[in-house]
Amino acid sequence: RRRPLPQSALEKVVAQEGLSLHQLSGKWFLVGMASRCSYLAEHSHQLEATMVTVTILDGQSMAISTFRKLDRMCWEIRQHYLPTQAPGRFLLKGHRKSSKVDVVVGEADPSSFIILYYQEGHNISVKLYGRTSLVSDAVVDKFEQRVRAVGLSEDVTYYFPTYGFCDSADEFHILD
Repeated sequence: RRRPLPQSALEKVVAQEGLSLHQLSGKWFLVGMASRCSYLAEHSHQLEATMVTVTILDGQSMAISTFRKLDRMCWEIRQHYLPTQAPGRFLLKGHRKSSKVDVVVGEADPSSFIILYYQEGHNISVKLYGRTSLVSDAVVDKFEQRVRAVGLSEDVTYYFPTYGFCDSADEFHILD
């Protein structure tokens, strides 16, 4: 008899209930992120202000355009979050068949903030987005509680600059 696979941290995350996807449309600013990503740890002193634009397609999937600077140039990174059977849960497919990221809308007040969870393999990360680049202390506290609940800590939590945003990129600086 095989032992059941351990439950992933993401399976324990409850998706925001009663959320209309259309409420998530528009601009969001990346406020904070918690992740054990070694690249993030090594380059945390170089974090760039990051903004995303969410567009709801067909009422179920989300087109996400991320705008950030790289070598002082504005880049746009386009992603497509596909719906799953469960509300508030999405799938982000990579170019390789095996690469996929599970995404959960953990908590949201569409007028001010959203907390998203990402899991690729066994690695989980949590992102806090705000409608403005500054969110209330109460929202930051909520984010930090959510981070601790999935086993991450302050030493892998990073906050992004609140200035220097890009909101467009020329045709030569778009990654699909």
